Amino acid sequence: MKVHSTLGNGFQEVIYQRAMAIEMQKQGLLFSREMEMTIFYDGIDIGTRRVDFFVEETIMLELKAVIKLEDVHLAQAMNYCQAYKLPIGLLINFGAKSMEFKRVYNLNHPDNKEYKKSQN
Repeated sequence: MKVHSTLGNGFQEVIYQRAMAIEMQKQGLLFSREMEMTIFYDGIDIGTRRVDFFVEETIMLELKAVIKLEDVHLAQAMNYCQAYKLPIGLLINFGAKSMEFKRVYNLNHPDNKEYKKSQN
């Protein structure tokens, strides 16, 4: 929230990434930026993707700087959670006038069995 209140909206995503890195460092959080992951299909390496941040080895953080979050952004964040085998992630959009954020769930993760039941 501090990053959005300080910078506002209208910058490119990379500007918010840099500001988030500074803020997380100030807060003493352990994180990796632009962490690369391999994507497999049927056990075969088909390419790599980079997640914006991997925080405290438990949370995937994906940033956007778009006018409005779309379903495709949520799907991307959920796919990252699945690829990293994480139960949850966070999608933050700095592009709107008010900061938007969504918690995303890896419905295949054992920690989310109860959440998955509530969605059916």
